[in-house]
Amino acid sequence: MFLALVGAVVSVLAFPPFGPGILIIPGITLFFIALRGLETGRQGFWVGMFYGLAFFGGLMWWLIELELIALVLVPVEALFFGLYGLWLVRLNDAGPARWLTLAVGGWAVMELLRYHFPVGGLEWGAAGYALSDQIWSRFPAAVIGTSGLTVIVVAIAAILTLLVLRSSGRATLLWGIGVVVVLGSSFLWLQGQILADVGRVATIVQGSTPCPFEKCPPNERLRTFEQHLALTQTLEQAGLVIWAEGSTGSTNADPVNNPEIGGAIAEEARRLSSRFIVGSDRVVSDTEWINANVYFEVDGTIVGEYRKQHPVPFGEYIPLRPLFDWIPALSQVPRDMIRGDGPVLFDDIGSIISFEGGFSRYAIEVRREGAEVILINTNEGSYGLTPTSDQFIGMTRMRAVELGVPIIHAAVTGKSTFIDIDGSLGEVSGLGTKEILDRGYRGDSRDTPYTATGDLLMYLAAIAGLIVLLVPSGHRSTKEE
Repeated sequence: MFLALVGAVVSVLAFPPFGPGILIIPGITLFFIALRGLETGRQGFWVGMFYGLAFFGGLMWWLIELELIALVLVPVEALFFGLYGLWLVRLNDAGPARWLTLAVGGWAVMELLRYHFPVGGLEWGAAGYALSDQIWSRFPAAVIGTSGLTVIVVAIAAILTLLVLRSSGRATLLWGIGVVVVLGSSFLWLQGQILADVGRVATIVQGSTPCPFEKCPPNERLRTFEQHLALTQTLEQAGLVIWAEGSTGSTNADPVNNPEIGGAIAEEARRLSSRFIVGSDRVVSDTEWINANVYFEVDGTIVGEYRKQHPVPFGEYIPLRPLFDWIPALSQVPRDMIRGDGPVLFDDIGSIISFEGGFSRYAIEVRREGAEVILINTNEGSYGLTPTSDQFIGMTRMRAVELGVPIIHAAVTGKSTFIDIDGSLGEVSGLGTKEILDRGYRGDSRDTPYTATGDLLMYLAAIAGLIVLLVPSGHRSTKEE
C-alpha cells in the first residue's frame, strides 16, 4: 500500500500546477512495483483502488467546490484501477515479455473504457496529459496523440519495473527499442513542421461576472453580459471577438431570443467590422435547455450556432433522473441539456464548449471537418481559485499539438489564453479578472498523422495485450525470456 500511495502522490505532482510532467513515469512505475509484489487478485484490487483513490482524490480535489456528492467521481474512476490491479496481479507469474505486453495492453483497455464509460466517460488524469508542460514531451502527440503518449508512458514504466526487480530479458530490450522507434519517428516528422506567418487576429474578451466564484444575486447573467459588452466597447479594432461560455444567456440575456441583447452585440460587430462568437445558454422549457456558441457576422446578423454535444453528467443533466431525485443537491440541476447533433464550423473555426475540450474525439471531429483553428469556450465559474484551469489548459495544449491547429482557449472566470500548434502558450489571463487578450494565429495548417489515425496506438496496444492473453505462453522460464 505504501508504494501505491507514494506512486499516486508522485503521479499527481506530474500534473499542473506542479510538474515536471515526467514525474508520471516514476509514479506509475511505483504502482507497478507494488502490484508485482502481490500474490492474489484480491490484494491487487485493493492496491489498485488505493492508488486510484489517492491519485484522483489528489488530482481532482477541486470537485468539492461543486457539492460533496461530486466526490463520488473519485471512487468511480478508482474502480477502473482496482479492476486493473485485480486482473494484472493474477498474471504476475507470466514471463517478462508476456507481463510487459499484458500490463501495457490492459492499461490501454482500461483507458479506452474509462474514456467512454460511465455516462460518456472521462479523459482527465490520463498519463499522456501530464506531459503537456515540456515542448519535447508533448511533440510526439502530433503523431500518436495523447492516448499514444499514455501508452508510451506506461510501457516505459513497465520496463523500469522489470529492470528494478531484475526480471528483465531480451523482450524488455525489444520493448525499449520499440518505444525509441515510435518517439524517434515522431521527432523526425516534426522536423518538417514550419509555423506559418500570422494571418488573422482574435480577441478574447474575458468579462468575468459581477461576483466571481460566488453565488450572485438575481440578474447575474444579465450583469455578466453587460460587463462583456462594456469591455468590448473599449476596443478600437478587432478581427474576431470571443465571448466565452455563459457570457450571455439564461432567461433574460440570450442574444437569440432577446432582440435587445442580440442587437447590442450586432452593433458592436458592425462598429468593429468583426465577427463575434458568443457563449449562451438558452432555456427551452421547464425541463430542457441549450448550451451554444452563437456566431455573428460582421454585419451583425446571426448566421449559425454550435450546440454542445457532451453535457457534464450531474452538472448539465441528470442521467436516469428518476433514480436520483432523492438527492437534494441535484435540485440545482432542474433542467437537462439538449445535446447538439454534430460538429459545426464558423468559417474556418471549429467550435467546442468546455467539458468537450477534455476529450480528443470532439477536437479531431472538427479538425477532420476542415477547422483551421479550434475555439474552446469555457466558464469554470464553479471551481474557484483551484488548479482546474491549469489542468484544463494542459489538456487543450495537447489538442493543439495533436491536430496541428492553434487553440483559442477562452473563459469567463477561468484562465484564458492562445495556444500555438507546438503547444506553447501566449499571455494567460488571471482567474476571475476582467481582461482583453489579443493574439494573431495562423489560418492554414498541415494535417498531423494523428488527425488521420486517431487513437490507433492505444488500440494496437489493447489488441496486442488481448492476443498475448489468449495465446498459450509456451513458457519455459523467466530467465529465458
